[in-house]
This record gives sequence, structure tokens and C-alpha cells, in this order.
Amino acid sequence: MQFSKTLINWYSINKRSLPWRQTKEPYCIWLSEIILQQTQVKQGLPYYETFLRAFPTVFQLANANESKVLKLWQGLGYYSRARNLHATAMYIVNELNGEFPKTYKELIKLKGIGDYTASAIASICFNEPTAVVDGNVYRVLSRYFGIDTPINSTKGIKEFKSLAQELIDKKKPAEFNQAIMEFGAIQCRPQNPDCEICPLNISCLALKQKRISQLPVKIKAVKAKKKYFNFLVFISEDGKTILKQRKTRGIWQNLYQFPLIETKSEMDFDNFKNHIKNHKLLENVSFELSLYNEKSLVHKLSHQHLYTKFWIVHVKNLKTEGTAINTIKDYAVPILIGNFIESFIF
Repeated sequence: MQFSKTLINWYSINKRSLPWRQTKEPYCIWLSEIILQQTQVKQGLPYYETFLRAFPTVFQLANANESKVLKLWQGLGYYSRARNLHATAMYIVNELNGEFPKTYKELIKLKGIGDYTASAIASICFNEPTAVVDGNVYRVLSRYFGIDTPINSTKGIKEFKSLAQELIDKKKPAEFNQAIMEFGAIQCRPQNPDCEICPLNISCLALKQKRISQLPVKIKAVKAKKKYFNFLVFISEDGKTILKQRKTRGIWQNLYQFPLIETKSEMDFDNFKNHIKNHKLLENVSFELSLYNEKSLVHKLSHQHLYTKFWIVHVKNLKTEGTAINTIKDYAVPILIGNFIESFIF
């Protein structure tokens, strides 16, 4: 089909030189695809290189401590990706003798690997003609074929996957999949694509109908919830603070954080000091309280916005086992807390 040939030809001329395109090693392709989920190439590239230096093969990754994996992941967000990456590496080493499955059907069974990642590995590494569909692919297909089915609807997911599968070049599946993703990333961009030089502009329905800015269609997400986080940053006279690993499921699972108090709204200094005086870590303890940031730091996640304040609590001694302040940079923490640690002078 001319559509596929045009894309592959465009890709051969315009593709970016990226390290994971120099190999068909499943471990490298898998690692790159997991890192690049929800992450732009320019941000993900240094993480990819760092991970490969630390864990050159799936065996080193499998044998690593999860806390080290999370520490290297710090700043990328969506930490479940890192936990799943580590768990799957251990499964591949311990159950599959270090050999990656070679088919889409087997790859998709692995933890943290969905339709997109399984398709990418199967096509790029093993030449299986199974189409990838990511945000870039949705955009190219919806514009070129003038499809207004919402891309995040059940119908849309099936429709675009089926269309991509029809279009894939059966003899060159790796080239086609990488071509259509790259085309969406640097040619058919979300905003202000340069349609004048697009090799598909003659037959692009969105361009003909002047609907470039309207496609693809996406169902509006539920409004993000506001949450109010207050971290207690203890500082004792012997140079210790309190860091606890977050064991609950959800955001930041297995990362470390300062003691957290969640409130229903923002609190001023006097009300908060009164609110915490009976906290288990402060009960019958003399302490001095100060507020690091008068204005809440807003940390935006996909489903919630965290309005965060860091409260500095000076005490003589801690009521629980502490962590030496000069070691806290060694712990895997959410980027929100990492930024605070970098900026605060203990």
C-alpha cells in the first residue's frame, strides 16, 4: 500500500539517530519502550543510557535491589513502570533462563507489557507483523483517514488497532512501526505540524477538511482531585531526620518520604501547629516549627493535583529510629521530595 511505502521511505531519510535503533536486542528495545511510555525522547534518553550502564543485561537488572532501580528511575514518574520492569526481569531470568519470548502472544503475558510494548518488541526484534498503536500513531491515522472516533474509547482502541494492522507492511514490520511512530513525533506533531512539506498531504482528509487541530478526538478526562499534603521534615540535634518507605499501593509505592499528614484543605501556621501537637511523633515533645514554603507547591499527576507544604520540625531527639541527614540523597524518593532535598539547607 502506498501509505506504508511513503512512511517507510520518509523514515529512511528523516529518522533520528537513537541508541535503541542500533540494535535488535530484546532487552534494549524493551527497556527503551518502557522508559518512553509517558516520557518524551529527550527526557528518556539519559535514563536509558544510565540504566544500560548500571544493568547491561537483563541478568544484572534481575539481580539488582529494587530500591536501586527506583533510585535510578527517580524523576521519570509513573513508578509502577520501574517496579514492573524489575519484576519482569526477575521472571525472565528465573523462569525463562534469560530468554525473552519471541511472539506477541507470549510477550503480552509479561508484567508491565501491554499491547503496544508487546507489538514493538515482537516486530522490531523478531519481525512479527503486529502493529503498534501509541499516541503518535493515533494522531497520524485519525488525521490522514479523517477518523473522529475518540482514541481513548473502547471502540476507538479497537478501530485504530485494526486499521494499523491492515496497513502494516508484512515484509517490513519493524520499519513500518518505527516509521509511523517517528512520523507522528516529528512531522505530524500535535501542534502546528508543517503540512506543506508532508509527503501525505495530497490525500490527508484532515488537511482537506481543515480539521488538523480537531483530530484526534479524545474523551475529556475526569477532573483531577485536589489533595493537600504536609510533610514533616524532622531535624534532630544529632543530625537525623525521619524517612519512611511508602508501602501502600498507588503513587510512590516503595519510595521513601518524610512523615505525611494529609488535610482536607490548606492550613495556616497556627492551625497546623495545633493540629500536629498530638501526633505520635510529637506527643509530649518540645519542638520548633517553621514552614519552608509559604505557597503550596503544586505537583500535578494524571488523576490528582497535590498541594504540598514542607514543615521543618526541630527537636532534640527523635521518638523513632532516624536516618542520617547526610545519607538521605541515597534514598529513592518522589521527584517532589527530591527537589526539596536538593534545595533545602539542612
